[in-house]
Amino acid sequence: MRGVTVRDALDGARTAIGASGSESAALDAELLLAFALGVDRAALITDPKREITGPPVRVFQDLVRRRSVGHEPVAYLVASKGFRSIDLVVDARVLVPRPETELLVELALQLPSGARVLDVGTGSGAVALALKQERPDLLVSGADISADALDVARANAELLGLEVEFIEADLLSGLGNGWDAILSNPPYIAESDRATLPIDVIGHEPELALMAGLDGLDVIRPLIIAAAQSEARMLAIELGAGQSSAVAELIGAAGFGGVTAHSDLAGIERVVVGER
Repeated sequence: MRGVTVRDALDGARTAIGASGSESAALDAELLLAFALGVDRAALITDPKREITGPPVRVFQDLVRRRSVGHEPVAYLVASKGFRSIDLVVDARVLVPRPETELLVELALQLPSGARVLDVGTGSGAVALALKQERPDLLVSGADISADALDVARANAELLGLEVEFIEADLLSGLGNGWDAILSNPPYIAESDRATLPIDVIGHEPELALMAGLDGLDVIRPLIIAAAQSEARMLAIELGAGQSSAVAELIGAAGFGGVTAHSDLAGIERVVVGER
């Protein structure tokens, strides 16, 4: 790649990454090259004839190899992922935040001033931190069973300068009842769907945050029971395609009225909300 241009580098990387099965090869290539050069993607577009030489050549080659051969998620390779209005540090200790999860934040924006909010299964802290960024009046906490994930969440809170408390806990165990709203993007993938997961997901992202038993509801069921025993007046849970009816029935049976399902941009009923 000595002396090759940005355009040539992107073309080669796009071909290699695309051949590995990535459906976003062009974007992947741009993100990796921008990271290797220490610039934003706009700089690649405005200066496609820029020559790439020196250390960035080796860095970019290694990143493309890890993406195309090792199937590592781009977010892990560049150690960053945008989520609503914030940028998060992410690595293999946490799930890569996804656009559909932003719906949890959007639904929580309606909460009254000063509401106490708990994000269960917070991972990188994406939901808790984005909500605090947009609604600084809310008292937001995040909980996760993974100490490693909480280290990432706390680092993100510090980098963003947001006051969010992160607590190690199994669902709501030991956290008391003092929450007005409980939000969660829990594990919800059924074992029967394991084989359908992309290799960059099942091969690299933490299984603890993905898989949830035979029907994908092994975490959601106890979460609903625990939320019903708390003071929470709102419960919002992200789920997988085809799970909304079963989860809505569980939430209603637990004592939450006004159960509603909310679709993501792909038209999938992605979040079920119960209020009381």
